[in-house]
Parts: sequence; structure tokens; C-alpha cells
Amino acid sequence: MSKRASGILWGIAGVVAALVLWELYKWLGPDDGVKVGSLTILPRTTDIAMPHTWDVITRLGEPVTRAADADVLWWAVLQAATFSLGIAALGWLLGVVSGLLLALLMQRWITAESAVLPWVVLSQTVPLIAIAPLVKRWGSEIVIGSFHWENWMSVAVIASYLAFFPVAISALRGLKSPESADVDLFRAYAAPWWTTMRKLRLPSSVPYLIPALRLAAANAVVGTVVAEVSIGLGGGIGRMIIEFAATASGDPAKTYAPILGAVLIGLVSAGLVALIGLGLRRFTRGAPA
Repeated sequence: MSKRASGILWGIAGVVAALVLWELYKWLGPDDGVKVGSLTILPRTTDIAMPHTWDVITRLGEPVTRAADADVLWWAVLQAATFSLGIAALGWLLGVVSGLLLALLMQRWITAESAVLPWVVLSQTVPLIAIAPLVKRWGSEIVIGSFHWENWMSVAVIASYLAFFPVAISALRGLKSPESADVDLFRAYAAPWWTTMRKLRLPSSVPYLIPALRLAAANAVVGTVVAEVSIGLGGGIGRMIIEFAATASGDPAKTYAPILGAVLIGLVSAGLVALIGLGLRRFTRGAPA
């Protein structure tokens, strides 16, 4: 069996195991959940809190509402997931570009690394929910001719804010990874900085960069969903999760539909990054230590 086929089988086995654990806990767990004192550490197992997996799957094939022209739930979720995926992809791209530029800057000048790297790390300590309204407000002040800042642009910026960090850190480590003897060889031939970067440092950074791109994709998806909720952007998975949660007591299976949509976005994002990894496979002969 090939390594790729084995990976697919293990992925399917993981999904099946999660579904089995869900149903097993629902069967064995107490209705009020597992508590330690007054603290609930495991969720309730009632049908409202934890519907059966087959109820969730069946609900996907039913209309969103009882209105005559209502879309089927799976189609509505797919449309919202596509909308959020587009924003997450833009945020990921912005994050990757900004992270790479910061890594190049920090590698080129030691002073820049000392000045910028602490701020790069510190930036990830700011709560996302706190900065989302600020980004929306600052963006609304931008008016250039007929251009007006849209709410989805704020969501993309917030997604890039989470995506740039792993790229900047891993790319910097990768750019510094070449052996001293290799760097000295380029210096001996009086190779310009950009030639050394293009021929030596960038190829050497690929094994470090691919995992960072995967993490950046996951961060971009999380940032997109959370920002949609914080900003109130309609049309995406984040807003759908909030709207469906309001009817959880009467239609609990429906609540999990947009969550499955968020999972789908994550899987598609990971698959797209995996394709990029295949294109760069010739640079990944050695994995980072």
C-alpha cells in the first residue's frame, strides 16, 4: 500500500473513530454532563445538546426553513462555506506575503530582527475579538475616490493577522538554515545578496515553510470565522453559526450544519496547501530538525 493511500485510510479511520466516540459518549454519558463540583468538564448528552450523528446528516437534506422557497440546508451551508473560503484564501495570501517579507527583512539585517521579532511574537497575544471592531472602524475611514472599504475586507485583514505569524517565524528559521560552508562559498564567488537568497536560502527554507503554510491556512480559517462573528458580516459560516444557534433548542441538528461547513473549509484549505507542497517537493529532500 502506498504512503498516500495509507494516509487517506487513516484519515477516514479518524473520522469514523470520532463519530463512534460521539455516539458512545452520548449513550454512556449522563444527561447533565460530567461535573467536578460545580464545573462541567464534559458536555450534556441530551438530544438538544448532542443530537445523533445520523440526525445531523439527515437534516442536511432538508430545507433550511419551512418557507416554500427555502434552500436545502447542505446547499445553504456550501454557499456560506464558499464565501468564507474565499475570504480566508485572501487572508492567507496576504499573511504569507507579509510573513515572507518580514522574514527577508529580519534575515537581511540583524538589527531589524532584534527590533521586529519581539513585536511579531507580541502581536499574537492580542485577543482577536478585541481587534476585529477596531479594524472595521479603521477600514471604514478609508475612502479613495470611488473605493469604499467593505466589511469582508476587514475580515480578510484579520485572517491575515493570524496567518502571517507562523510564516514569518518558520521562514526566518529556514532562511538561516544553510550551512556556513555553503554561505561562505557564495561569498567567495562574490555573489550578490539576492543571488544567495534565490539560489541558496529560499530553497533551503522550503522544508520549514510548508508546515508553516498549513498552520497559516488553519489560522486564516479560524480568523475568518471569528471575525465574521465579531464584525457581523453576513453570508459566511461564522454568521450562520450564530443564526442557527438561536434555534438550537427547537432544531438542534441544524446547529451543527455550519460547523460541518467550517470543517469543510479547513479540509479544502489543507488540501490546497498540500498541492503547493507537491509543487515544491523537489526542495524538501530534508525535513527541518
